[in-house]
Amino acid sequence: MRKIARPLLAAAFVGQGVQALRQPQQAGQTARPAFEGLKQLPDEIAAKVPSDVETFARANALVQIGGGVLLASGRLPRVAAAVLAGTVIPGSAGGHRFWAEPDAQRRADQRQAFLTDVSLIGGLMIAAADTEGKPSLGWRARRVARRAYRQAAEALPITSGDGALETVGERVSAGLLAGAEHAGPLLEAAGERGAQLAEVAAERGTELAHAAREGATKLADSARRRIHRA
Repeated sequence: MRKIARPLLAAAFVGQGVQALRQPQQAGQTARPAFEGLKQLPDEIAAKVPSDVETFARANALVQIGGGVLLASGRLPRVAAAVLAGTVIPGSAGGHRFWAEPDAQRRADQRQAFLTDVSLIGGLMIAAADTEGKPSLGWRARRVARRAYRQAAEALPITSGDGALETVGERVSAGLLAGAEHAGPLLEAAGERGAQLAEVAAERGTELAHAAREGATKLADSARRRIHRA
């Protein structure tokens, strides 16, 4: 379908561009309203517009031919369609000023031609938005952004018990603080228990030392008595 529709849509612009190159004076008269409107824009834009209306009409014709060829051949069709849409007003719509036509029949004809040009702009807008079934760059960018946001939301925020959101750092800090609070009483109890054990061990050690000394004295006296008897 696109291989047929694109050449049909581009044919009008290629033909109009060729005709404008052959008849630059007539094309200049058609493009004069757009030319004069551009000249009234700020100097940054007006300076880029050709000084001669016929040169402006030729440039517009060349854009129509080039854009039509690209659109018909399927090369950069979206860009070509967007560019061609910008050439409709200076290329043809400027010559269909039906509101300034005094004759009723000619006014009706010019109105119909103007509406035809408007329809061309609509068709070109559709062609410029046609992604051929592929996701557009804007859709891809939004999808990547949503995926990145979702991954960040899953990795970083944590919902606390009261429904508030906490970051990972806040949750870790809270865990460390809670651990320190629980560890404090345990360490204090362990210190007190250790002191008690040390005191008991010291008392038992003293008793054992006295008992060992008394036992050693008794053994020494017994050994001396045995030696004297012998």
